[in-house]
Amino acid sequence: MGCSCRVFGLCLCVVRIGPMSGIGGDRERFPPSALLGWMLLLAVSCLGLRMVGAMEKEEKRQLRDQVLEMFDHAYQNYMEHAYPADELMPLTCRGRVRGLEPSRGDVDDALGKFSLTLVDTLDTLALLNQIEEFEVAVKRVISDVHLDNDIVVSVFETNIRVLGGLLGGHTMALILKDQGEQMQWYNDELLDMAKELGYRLLPAFNTTSGLPYPRINLKYGLRRPEAKTGTETDTCTACAGTLILEFAALSRLSGDPIFEQHARKALDFLWEKRQRNSNLVGTTINIHTGDWVRRDSGVGAGIDSYYEYLFKAYILLGDDGYLQRFNTHYAAIMKYISQPPLLLDVHIHKPMLNARTWMDALLAFFPGLQVLKGDIRPAIETHEMLYQVTKKHNFLPEAFTTDFRVHWAQHPLRPEFAESTYFLYKATGDKYYLEVGKTIIENLNKYARVPCGFAAMKDVRTGSHEDRMDSFFLAEMFKYLYLLFAEKDDVLFDVEDYIFTTEAHLLPLWLSTNFSKNRNNQTAGYIDLDDNNFDWSCPNTQVLFPNDPSYANSIREPFKNVVDKTCPKASIRQEVGDDPGTRSHLRARDFMANNPEHLELLKKMGVSLIHLKDGRVQLVQHANQAASAHDAEDGLRFMQEMIELSSQQQKEQLPPRAVQITSHPFLGRVVLTAGPAQFGAELSKISSGVRGFVAKCEPYNGCSEILNPESIKGKIALMQRGHCMFAEKARNAQKAGAIGGIVIDDNEGSSSDTAPLFQMAGDGRNTDDVTIPMLFLFNKEGHIILNAMQEYQEVEVLLSDKAKDRATIIKGQRITNYISNLDLKDSEQNSEDNLQSTGPKPNSFDCQNEAASYIVNPSSEKLDETTGQWDASGQSVVPDPKTQQRDDYLCESVQNSNTATTEVSSNTADAKDQDVQRTDCHGSAADEQRSCTPTSEYGKKETEGEVESEQESNPNISQETEARTVDSLLSDWKEEIDAFEMMDKDEL
Repeated sequence: MGCSCRVFGLCLCVVRIGPMSGIGGDRERFPPSALLGWMLLLAVSCLGLRMVGAMEKEEKRQLRDQVLEMFDHAYQNYMEHAYPADELMPLTCRGRVRGLEPSRGDVDDALGKFSLTLVDTLDTLALLNQIEEFEVAVKRVISDVHLDNDIVVSVFETNIRVLGGLLGGHTMALILKDQGEQMQWYNDELLDMAKELGYRLLPAFNTTSGLPYPRINLKYGLRRPEAKTGTETDTCTACAGTLILEFAALSRLSGDPIFEQHARKALDFLWEKRQRNSNLVGTTINIHTGDWVRRDSGVGAGIDSYYEYLFKAYILLGDDGYLQRFNTHYAAIMKYISQPPLLLDVHIHKPMLNARTWMDALLAFFPGLQVLKGDIRPAIETHEMLYQVTKKHNFLPEAFTTDFRVHWAQHPLRPEFAESTYFLYKATGDKYYLEVGKTIIENLNKYARVPCGFAAMKDVRTGSHEDRMDSFFLAEMFKYLYLLFAEKDDVLFDVEDYIFTTEAHLLPLWLSTNFSKNRNNQTAGYIDLDDNNFDWSCPNTQVLFPNDPSYANSIREPFKNVVDKTCPKASIRQEVGDDPGTRSHLRARDFMANNPEHLELLKKMGVSLIHLKDGRVQLVQHANQAASAHDAEDGLRFMQEMIELSSQQQKEQLPPRAVQITSHPFLGRVVLTAGPAQFGAELSKISSGVRGFVAKCEPYNGCSEILNPESIKGKIALMQRGHCMFAEKARNAQKAGAIGGIVIDDNEGSSSDTAPLFQMAGDGRNTDDVTIPMLFLFNKEGHIILNAMQEYQEVEVLLSDKAKDRATIIKGQRITNYISNLDLKDSEQNSEDNLQSTGPKPNSFDCQNEAASYIVNPSSEKLDETTGQWDASGQSVVPDPKTQQRDDYLCESVQNSNTATTEVSSNTADAKDQDVQRTDCHGSAADEQRSCTPTSEYGKKETEGEVESEQESNPNISQETEARTVDSLLSDWKEEIDAFEMMDKDEL
């Protein structure tokens, strides 16, 4: 008997037996998967923890039922508004069809017109005891889903979501069929579909390395030009290393070993390409040469599930070689990457050097994997840190810095933190993790729930939403939350007999013994394990789990305030004084585009303004066009100052603000991302925000005295961008008695989905006289409010630095008033002839492939001396002389992490040698002030164009959704009120 590893802190022992008859000399093992179930139960029982009391069981039951209600809300809205589309767009209550919506880049590679959400949710239905709905869903998948669509999909996403979903559904169907009541008609149809999909994915493995192409055409494979793919050279480590569970299960269930063979070959190649000194792998690899393209290594995005599948492949398949590999990698992770409670990326060749100063949300799965490994202490520490970040921002930001500031503000409702919470509760029995799960449920209901499902967070700081509900939300989140609060009798089968894939699909552990047609159940080059190589094998369980209920709490305690105690140091601005020895010249900070003298000085210095067709303005300096060498030097100095001014403004960037529609029927559900102003009342200092009804100014541009002050007084004024300065609009609205102002972009179709955050600057004068808050909305977001005004006449909004809790918004007297208004409206409506109206569609927020923070790290704003390109968001504010009364003092924040940068040289070269400095200014052609990007005429000229999304039609899916009647909206609203009242009672 040899002890190989720990599972939930216990020794996982493998009995080695000599050759058996009929086995062909292979060593027969007592499979580790057979031990996993009772070991988990034993691990928890060894803790000596007390049983949950009667009252606590009742609270768990209520939370379990709440999870079921939340799942039903999400699933039914998908089926009603989106099916057979791949995903639900919960803000606009329609399905997301690839080719009919604006492209989101690589994110859309998961969509293959195969009803992704339904397939991904099959085993969730069974786990949550939705047996009748599960049977209906299986029949729909069999009859409606087609896997031969002419569409390019991600091999990785299709494997974990669709192939895994089909296998998980097949597993659940077999369980129900064996129980003798449901699914008696089932005849392996889902397995047949899984096998078909597996064959369609196999051409992706046609590489010399065995690593799969990242994408494949479901109909044409990799044949060009029909396939429209197959030219890629790179893939992520997780993309190539997260196949073995699904492919091996498919081989062992279908009897065809080819799938498992290809997945094993890919894993073998990645193992061989690890950095031998550090035993770490990089993030991106060339699928043909095996060279590492990105050499940073961590446990988050790009690598995460590679480690997960090494360990779980050992559990599922009983192959000791995978355990050896995982232990080798794990030792390197704990040596270099783990910096408790942080997990920071490092360079594989220089593992003592950190590769970045921020962490991404995907690493939240790692504490759960550490629990399976049995390394409980670091799992508790990292999980507690993640919980503190969650409490600070309500959700885990997509990325956050080492001092716990938001790096990327999005949160697409990822389930990894809930996953680790569930595993920690199963391993420790500590009821603290039930409270963590309760927090997750409350935050989802308060901040993400919308009438048509649950919407991803576009910005955790403001509470704004994206029109997005990914399939993994239904596939994973509700599984882990339900199991966290469910009792064993609440599940129709014993989950300890199954293993979760990275998409939380359930695969049976008995597959480890089901390889009669695939005898080679060992990794390539397997070497018998030396247990002495692993210090954490077979530990004393009393060390890991002392018989003390406060054990986990004693580990968590030092990290309780780790987030609050880490306060970022404010950057200190250093004003550089004028050198008295230099002659005076036009300074960038003093430049005004409406000043003819300044324009004349620019011309004298060889600096000209060029208006581009797309509305941008360039500042270009030609030193040979300057009046003299001294003027050329002044022009060069002016351009450098403009760069520094832009960089300084980037450092002073204000975070986005929120406009929350609080009136009926929205009640705070719709949150719009707004640009802040550098003048007026600071919303971050007004805890309750500024709340009031909106009214349009006359004139709408707000550039002269307001003609309808009686309509504006005590309300929030709506004004259109253009014709004058922002500050002038604010003064006119304030004079008319407005309590706040919203400026709506006049550029048709502009949206925060695609445009970077804008903030409004002053007019060059003192703006202390402006005391009302001012916010900027792009055209698309602004029209949501304008459409609501047309539909409901009176629309109330809340201006704040962050969206407020909707339960708070609808409490108290406001509910009474709304109900009275509803009753009156109902009576008026009954007297009309079946009047129906369609509510305004909430804003659609598309996810960017690589999320970018609204606050750009100043250290990334540098000039590349070799090309003269201004990296990331080094932008200046440059007025446009053509419209001297334009209001657009806007600072644009853009982050481009793909450009290499270097510090700006402090040495000034001879002006004649540096002929040209160029600054690209972004904004409309009529804008008086813009963000500028300096470039060199000798550098690479940036070309811009609009990327046209590929239009793909699907006759089975309608592009339009039915309009919802007022009655249905009112019905939904009253149900929400009842739900909130029930929540309040539960809290009390």
